[in-house]
Amino acid sequence: QVAREVREKLSELEKDLPADVKIDTIFDSSEFIQGSIGNLTSTLMYAGIFVILVVLFFLGRWRATFIVIITIPISLIVAFIYLFISGNSINIISLSSLSIAIGMVVDDAIVVLENITKHIEKGSKPREAAIYATNEVWLAVIVTTLTIVAVFFPLTFVKGLTGVMFRQLGMIVTLTTITSTLAAITLTPTLSSLMLRLRTKKKKVKKLSYDNTIRRFLDSFDGFYERTLRWAITHKTFVLIVSILVFVGSIMLMSRVGTEFMPESDQSSMSATIELQTGTRVNETKNLARRIDRLLMEKFPEIDLISTSSGSDKDANFATMFSSTGTNTILYSMSLVDIEERDRTVWDIAQAFRNELDMFPEIVNYQVTTSESGMGVIMSNNIEVEVYGYDIVETNNVAKELADKMSRIAGATDIQISRDASKPELQIVMDQDKMIMHGLNTATVSSAIKNRIDGMLATRLREFGDEYDVIVRYKEESRNSISDVENIPVRNMQGQIIRLGEIAEVKEFWSPPNIEHKRKERIVYVTATPHKRPLGDIAADIQQTIDELDVPSGVSVEISGAIEDQMESFADLGLLMVLSLVLVYLVMASQFESLRMPFIIMFSIPFAFSGVALALFITDTTLSLVAGIGAIMLIGIVVKNAIVLVDYINLMRDRGLELYEAVARSGRSRLRPVLMTSLTTILAMLPLAMSVGEGSELWSPMGISVIGGLIFSTLVTLVLVPVVYIIFARRGERNKKRGSMEDYKFLESGAVN
Repeated sequence: QVAREVREKLSELEKDLPADVKIDTIFDSSEFIQGSIGNLTSTLMYAGIFVILVVLFFLGRWRATFIVIITIPISLIVAFIYLFISGNSINIISLSSLSIAIGMVVDDAIVVLENITKHIEKGSKPREAAIYATNEVWLAVIVTTLTIVAVFFPLTFVKGLTGVMFRQLGMIVTLTTITSTLAAITLTPTLSSLMLRLRTKKKKVKKLSYDNTIRRFLDSFDGFYERTLRWAITHKTFVLIVSILVFVGSIMLMSRVGTEFMPESDQSSMSATIELQTGTRVNETKNLARRIDRLLMEKFPEIDLISTSSGSDKDANFATMFSSTGTNTILYSMSLVDIEERDRTVWDIAQAFRNELDMFPEIVNYQVTTSESGMGVIMSNNIEVEVYGYDIVETNNVAKELADKMSRIAGATDIQISRDASKPELQIVMDQDKMIMHGLNTATVSSAIKNRIDGMLATRLREFGDEYDVIVRYKEESRNSISDVENIPVRNMQGQIIRLGEIAEVKEFWSPPNIEHKRKERIVYVTATPHKRPLGDIAADIQQTIDELDVPSGVSVEISGAIEDQMESFADLGLLMVLSLVLVYLVMASQFESLRMPFIIMFSIPFAFSGVALALFITDTTLSLVAGIGAIMLIGIVVKNAIVLVDYINLMRDRGLELYEAVARSGRSRLRPVLMTSLTTILAMLPLAMSVGEGSELWSPMGISVIGGLIFSTLVTLVLVPVVYIIFARRGERNKKRGSMEDYKFLESGAVN
């Protein structure tokens, strides 16, 4: 809103400007935000369409599909009410959270409705089917919701940068999931009893009808899965060995996945600071700037607008607002065309610009940076090395040696040292005795020097309602040498003109560098920008370089910057993961009244992480904070399917079925709900993972990790979990028999005595 009002005001101002004057916007972060929101809105829409198609594919009834889909708007309304009450806006984080939640809110309704349709197809009346079917699965539905809440709700309490970015995600998913569960066990049975009807079998079925194509395929797949499951539960050792090998292989694969703090986002803008030799004349700096301007226009068609400031510390424009300037400095701020209109990313363009700058021998230092932010939070992936020490010479030497070695590390670009070099200055030393003799004081002399060198406001020119300052000072050729400064005239109170050289000494002087402090210690920063290589790999090489340095006593070197943020965030993720696992276990243990049953269900979680490792490796995606949150989300998501399956096995055993038969029948009966809930989440995440628009780089790692983990864990749930269930169940039966035999022997011995 602020940016929109600013643009409107600029449009009004432009009307009053001359015809040859135009106002252009160099950088506008709201454009990236609006583009990201538009992209996420499309993602949300596609996710909803995919969910509808999955439900329709498996159920084959428009009415049944409507009953399931009705939970989506209900849950979204609750989410928007929360955003309104909490004062949050519709932003990148909230829309991403809704995109994630949309595939999960239908899961409970799918489980309930699928069971209701099974009862109806077996001949039950819709009302009776709604009651009995819901009664069979309501406990599993509630437990699955509690596991989701156990994973997402703790996100609302996370502090720091992780909390800022994911607190809203935790609350939105928690509220929408609870709402969808309430709808699944109340609204879904009610609508099913009113809208569903028993399907009458037609004598003639069209070849391309649902019953003759999709239903027949699903029935065949059910049979194939049941045969596979019966084979697996009779070859338990083989299944376990293969599973262990797959898990170990995926863990080894994870070591080949790079790490970074946050995914970089292409915001179609970049800036550059170019430094020439200290003391370079303004004309030389401006001439080089014109050559670079021509180079940019000829070789970089992706650049839309360029703002340049060169060779002066008096220019006040956007490029100089946040940077140090000088006669030897050139500042660039560049706006690129939209990402859809160019073939190269902003990082490729920045690297190409660096390569071109290397061809200019007069450039002693440069830095090309891209605008970076993540989910509305400004951040940088730069690596910083902190050099502490009191001695300026020693810390400078260590920083220079470190910068030289870092420049040889693959992927490390824009190596910068924060401490500036000494700069040439003219120092004017007043002779107090001579000033008193000529009737002058320091203030009068200083004012005279400032007016000649810096200039003074002579008057203001008014034209067509506008005012212009008129500054008067010496020409450049009259203020460039020591003799020029010595010849500056100073007028005393008697009106006499005294030459500055008669009352002061003008000498050349090298000013000391800037000195920064951190924790009350002098510090020098050496920074590097990663390019086409994971942050973690570059940081590891830099740490090795630091370890090999011969650091003098009194000087210490530490690595920080984005890698420090990454380590802190990953530590938070590790703690959050442990907390989620404990909460999920406690929830299931309390509901199943068993310590063993939750362990069986949670057996699928490690293999979800295997899927994450495989997906990140195949797509060449780094493990970042966003991907890590996706992995933690899987803890709550993957156990949902296992809970539905294990709970139904328990129900079948309670009804008198033998162990192996109960597992086989339950597997076939729960196959479609498991596949439906998995596919709705996977396909809802697919637009998030594959999006290529603005802001897509921020959230696609989460989509990739969830999709990979869910695909892998679904296979494990359908095969490995039943095998593990049988192993534990048989051991429990043997222990029960052993206990019964001991009781019998004890009673028998008591009777004999």
